[in-house]
Amino acid sequence: MADVHSKVAIDYTAIDLGGRFTLVAPERGWSGEIDLPGDVHTALLEAGEIPDPYFGQNEEVVAWVYETPWTVERTFDVPAEMADGFLTLTLSEVDCIATVLLNGEAIAATQNQFIRYDIDVTGKVRAGENTLTIAFAAVPDVAQARADAHPFAIPYAAMNQKVAHLNFVRKTACHAGWDWGICLMPTGVYGTMKLRRTRLARTESVQVDQHHENGAVRLEIRTRVHAFADGEITLTHSFDGQNIGGPVVLRKGENAFTHTLIVHDPRLWWPSGQGDQPLYDLVSNVDGEVTTRKIGLRELQWVVEPDAIDHTFKCRINGRDITMMGANWIPADAIPSRITPETVRDLLESAKAANYNMLRVWGGGQYEPDWFYDLCDELGLLVWQDFMFSCMPYPSDRPFLADVATEITQQVRRLSHHASIAIWCGDNEVIGSLNWYPETRANRDRHLANYDRMSKLLADIVADEDPQRRFWPSSPSLGYMDFADGWHVDTRGDMHFWDVWHSAKPFEHYRTVQPRFASEFGFQSFTSMKIIESFTEPGDRNPSSPVMETHQRNDGGNARILETMCRYFRFPKGFEEMVFLSQIQQGLAIKTAIEFWRSTKPRCMGTLYWQINDIWPVASWSSLDYGGQWKLLHYLAKRFFAPINVVAVPEGEEIVLKGMNDGPAARDIALEIFLVGMDGQAKSLHRLDISLGLESASELVRVPLEAVGEDGFLLFEWRGRDGVLIGTNDFFPRAYKYYDLPQAGINARWTSEGNRHHLTLQSDACAFFVTAQTDCAGYFSDNCVTLLPGRGVTLSFTPRKGAAPTLDDLKNTLRISHLAQTY
Repeated sequence: MADVHSKVAIDYTAIDLGGRFTLVAPERGWSGEIDLPGDVHTALLEAGEIPDPYFGQNEEVVAWVYETPWTVERTFDVPAEMADGFLTLTLSEVDCIATVLLNGEAIAATQNQFIRYDIDVTGKVRAGENTLTIAFAAVPDVAQARADAHPFAIPYAAMNQKVAHLNFVRKTACHAGWDWGICLMPTGVYGTMKLRRTRLARTESVQVDQHHENGAVRLEIRTRVHAFADGEITLTHSFDGQNIGGPVVLRKGENAFTHTLIVHDPRLWWPSGQGDQPLYDLVSNVDGEVTTRKIGLRELQWVVEPDAIDHTFKCRINGRDITMMGANWIPADAIPSRITPETVRDLLESAKAANYNMLRVWGGGQYEPDWFYDLCDELGLLVWQDFMFSCMPYPSDRPFLADVATEITQQVRRLSHHASIAIWCGDNEVIGSLNWYPETRANRDRHLANYDRMSKLLADIVADEDPQRRFWPSSPSLGYMDFADGWHVDTRGDMHFWDVWHSAKPFEHYRTVQPRFASEFGFQSFTSMKIIESFTEPGDRNPSSPVMETHQRNDGGNARILETMCRYFRFPKGFEEMVFLSQIQQGLAIKTAIEFWRSTKPRCMGTLYWQINDIWPVASWSSLDYGGQWKLLHYLAKRFFAPINVVAVPEGEEIVLKGMNDGPAARDIALEIFLVGMDGQAKSLHRLDISLGLESASELVRVPLEAVGEDGFLLFEWRGRDGVLIGTNDFFPRAYKYYDLPQAGINARWTSEGNRHHLTLQSDACAFFVTAQTDCAGYFSDNCVTLLPGRGVTLSFTPRKGAAPTLDDLKNTLRISHLAQTY
């Protein structure tokens, strides 16, 4: 093996072992180099050994990579001062079945991507040169062997995954593919690689429990320390000018200590849209090993209690019941090296910009790095945190459960101090999956008992480690110890509602259910043209081409998009128009659901659509393209998640307008409702002065359907007391294909104020879903808008971080699309 001997950062208490390693595939006789933390695919791409896995049908071309065992190795120097002490080799996010060797001696075996391995290497590290080797096994072989050895058959999610039996391996499930994801099965180390020197003990975890009492907050700081021997150390914490702690006596092994302090006149942390997100520094010092955590002070409860319907399911923060609005989060990339703080911040800032206050970290992905939750704390985005189990049963033998117990304990201890963590959820759809597979249907009792072993373990760990937070057994779930398949029960718990997509029901079908909390539902679109051009040749740009079907992972997905298109729209004249129209209808689907469900407040207190982001360029349910550009759904989300909103709900022969206020305070608005014809003439039907409280959605006015007629639609806008426009909306009683749309001419005019660029759009006729697109990285303040003649709209452009487009850049790449242009 070639020698890689790069410099390491040394402070005599820790050595960062990340850097350049040799990379070897012994069975193939190949060698090269890899940067760790990182992954094998990135190393092979940099070496020119594999083509871009995302282009065309290259997924199959690079499949050999995950069928191959890989070994990484490097040498590093340790000064004599460092070698003399208790030493721990810490490795996290090792993916995943590997033997770790130090100077040729096997010191650990890893088998769980979600565990931090703290390996005692005292006496094994030399002063001077040392060699670290990690030999990775081929995961498919291990998974198959474990499944074969299990006493009864446990099915896996073959409808999503191209690698069998990944439920026997603790690795990101969607690495094997999903119904929106490529199968790459990456190998590598993505987290900490560090040699830690301590005098007597190392920090294991620091947790903070908050008790809000009489306008003050009592903090209980729980510190776990691993001692290599009996003795005494100094343990201190600093928080907002207060210092606590001092000498503590240790016994060999794990030790736990609790320190308490009171914060008077606390600055409270609120979710985005409800207030500020002040964060306090908690600095912990364990005998010289210093760590810092950001703490947001807030009181959070999940209120699950009987009501006139069945049971509530809502989030109460600092005494205020707050509607949760957002989406589901999947890993930011299928190639782990590309998941960077900069990339993720861009995605999370787009979530905040679209009026989100919650993301659900989905159970087929991964526990995110510390900095992900730091960003959520900073941005005011609450996190519904699934544990990493999804869509299939898992083993419950003692070795597997012991491994899971370590995983869950570590993750809860690592993350529980974050203000953003709102709930721990046991899994994604595992209860429901017991009805999906022949093996589980044939003996549901056995598989239910198997499931309960795991579920109880997770519940007990949360109760022990983080008793202040609610454990929710599954998503969806009807609640504690209820193992029914509650997918279509809308009176309690959370709900996944997929009939509109998977059963090809009309968008109006969303109005047949009234969930208490909708944690999953979605509708697909094609990814944007610029993204399609990145993975296709011109000849591939057809919805049924092999390449386009490769970049559609849900069976029948492209056909379902087109089938729905025929239901609501006239068929588009070309491929580019079809792509644009698919994004319009995706936005309409989710708008229909969320506007109706929000209008039932306080019955429904949460809507998290599937999904915000993509893991690679693909047709999917996402509202952000791979790479972070906004699809039309994300613009519509900014509007339908607006705290002050007015929506139209058909009810028999009437259209009911309802107003909801999910902001921090009551609000007075002036609402005007117009009847508009295709000729662009707008007639005012109602002007109302309204006070919107926080408790429930308010019925504002009813409009007879017959008053709208066959050629008309409703447009309504609401303003504050100061006359400033807050929002607009519209409602079409019939499918758009039934309207004879005018061929509007749209004028686009750019202006600038310093570095801010503004686009004013005006139309000479009615134009619908008017969308401005540019090749510049960033997003507009609004988009996909309705224009009436004589009523222009001005949009401002926000460049993404690091981008600084000139006015000419924007002008030269501007494209304007609208519905009538697609025919």
